[in-house]
Amino acid sequence: MNAVQDEVCLETRHIVKQFPRVLANNDISISLKQGEILALLGENGAGKSTLMNILYGLYRPTSGEILLNGKPVEFRSPKDAIRNGLGMVHQHFMLVDTLTVTENIMLGIEPGRANIIDYRKAREDVVRLSNQYKLAIDPDAKIEDLSVGLQQRVEILKALYRKARILILDEPTSVLTPHEVEDLFVVIRALRENGVAIIIITHKLEEVMEIADRVYILRRGNLVGERLIGDVTKEELANLMVGRDVVLTVHRKSKERGKVPVLEVNDVSAMSDRKLPALKNVSFSVFPGEIVGIAGVDGNGQTELAEVLMGMREVQSGKVIYKGEDITESSTKNRILKKVSYVPSDRQRFGLVLPMLISENLVIGSHDREPFSHGINLNLKNIEAYSRKLVNDFDIRTPSVQLPASTLSGGNQQKVILAREFSREPDFLLISQPTRGVDVGAIEYIHKRILDMRERNVAVLLISLELEEIFALSDRILVIFEGRIVKELVPEMTNEKEVGFFMTSGKGKE
Repeated sequence: MNAVQDEVCLETRHIVKQFPRVLANNDISISLKQGEILALLGENGAGKSTLMNILYGLYRPTSGEILLNGKPVEFRSPKDAIRNGLGMVHQHFMLVDTLTVTENIMLGIEPGRANIIDYRKAREDVVRLSNQYKLAIDPDAKIEDLSVGLQQRVEILKALYRKARILILDEPTSVLTPHEVEDLFVVIRALRENGVAIIIITHKLEEVMEIADRVYILRRGNLVGERLIGDVTKEELANLMVGRDVVLTVHRKSKERGKVPVLEVNDVSAMSDRKLPALKNVSFSVFPGEIVGIAGVDGNGQTELAEVLMGMREVQSGKVIYKGEDITESSTKNRILKKVSYVPSDRQRFGLVLPMLISENLVIGSHDREPFSHGINLNLKNIEAYSRKLVNDFDIRTPSVQLPASTLSGGNQQKVILAREFSREPDFLLISQPTRGVDVGAIEYIHKRILDMRERNVAVLLISLELEEIFALSDRILVIFEGRIVKELVPEMTNEKEVGFFMTSGKGKE
């Protein structure tokens, strides 16, 4: 790693951001040096995103100041930030699928005169930038035809095209395969070599250790530490983030699974919302006391598989067998009654009703049965007592179960769903993206809970984009590619690179 230059290009001094009920940033002073890779770590709600949104002009601080190259600046909008050489690549890309790479990059600042766009010049600039920063990409390809990793390159090129010298990357590896992560790190290092200063917001400690020069740690709105990467361990960073000792890697004990499968999926095919084949003759089984992990790049049929298993999507052909019974045509409610639990990938859209109370969310699906109702009348006393117990058992941090679910942090919203679904004592648990957007302390807790279900002989199907999570929890790994299960692997007999290869090619090594 090259020595980082000493010149400070960006500073925050004593930044405070007070929202009506939350002090999001409390006296935050950080600095970024030219040509440096700086990581920003912290739990959900620690204030990382708020601070970056202030730097990018999306929020204005309650007090404090921002300095650019030693001079105070005031950003009233992202346009001000961009004009001053800041760029931000958001976790969810902001691209137009039907346009080409070049069209997306130049969108809003098209070169030309008299309302005539000079596409050739824009294309030449894109090629020059992609060569300079090792961002190899076809300037004429349509976004809809690109992988997630290549789309991310387009977002980075968009910022560079607007002359960004400071780049903020928000959870940049959250949807990338291991190979794409390696490619991204090559790009990030090339950016640094060209003098670009980079801030990475991430919760992945291994990646911080590999790519960053320096790290700041935020906890509950306060700056609790600054470390040079060469002087710190993963364990120290995790403990600083959470404020206690954290177990980074759960240990899955050897366990004999049951003899008879709880779930059997036999040659199931299904269509996507766009009426295209999404699942193609998918077959597998899940046994009591085992965790089967589904590994794949996002958009390869995982969502459709989960919806088929929960009765939320029509099966075109094949069968779903649960405890020996054909449930292919059964309703979602009927499956829940048969002790099937489901933790969806999008907690806010499908897992919770955000305006409803925490207590109400904790009994959804069981609210119309004893002990929570008498006929059409809810037993509010029982619901309250039950909810308080779950809040305590699952460490859901809230002052009251009578607050809306929308008042909870992302990690605590996830715990509400886990508490509801796990407490139903299921025989089959379908859990999708259990730790998406969740901090390291909550990840530790969630992983332990999933392994507890395995110990209780629950059959668990885990769908995750996080290969580290798949390897930590799964007894067997099924790789899904373009709607097909293309490989079955045992974690102890493979590695992340090999699984990543099947995820992106659908075939084994020649």
